[in-house]
Amino acid sequence: MKHHNLERLLESGVVAVVRKVDRDKVLSVIASLVKGGVTAIEVTMDSEDALSVISEAKEKYGDQAVIGAGTVLDGESAQLAIQAGAEFIFAPTLSEQTIKVANRYGKIVIPGVFTPTEILQAYEWGADLVKVFPASVLGPQFIKDLQGPLGHIPMMPTGGLTLDNVEGYMNAGAVAAGIGGSLLNKTYIKNAEWDKLTDLARQFVSKCKRT
Repeated sequence: MKHHNLERLLESGVVAVVRKVDRDKVLSVIASLVKGGVTAIEVTMDSEDALSVISEAKEKYGDQAVIGAGTVLDGESAQLAIQAGAEFIFAPTLSEQTIKVANRYGKIVIPGVFTPTEILQAYEWGADLVKVFPASVLGPQFIKDLQGPLGHIPMMPTGGLTLDNVEGYMNAGAVAAGIGGSLLNKTYIKNAEWDKLTDLARQFVSKCKRT
């Protein structure tokens, strides 16, 4: 199951970071992203009612996208998210405890890393892939340079990725991209312009999808 979900997560190349969206709009946002072809939805743990949003999203859209939890800082939070139905655990930092909990329950775990040492450490601890964060500080060249010594470790840049720069990261060797603010357009969400959000999602998927 984990392998199948990992394939689904990587299918569109986009992991949408859904952070602090109004509770009354969050499921419409997720629906719009899924309609646009996004196959992985991350609900951050610092969002309102995050655990019930994960449960509801999985129930409604789990057959179309992998639903997971983000901003998971420790093993306890990982366990709560998994109990709520999260299929993957996305973290901004590297915590061995978080990785162990996810592995114990057979869930995908993607810890945040910033250096080659952290990338290798995360993988040795059992990470499925690593979240290079914040990617905009490092740039695509960082991903490219690591393909030689650490090319066996799948990398997902996150932080500061846009329609204009995301292709550079994918071409440098990234397996997917974590995309937040540039995908979750605040104006579209505020005005409930779901078709525009879906179209934006399609544009990101077209630049990130593995061919």
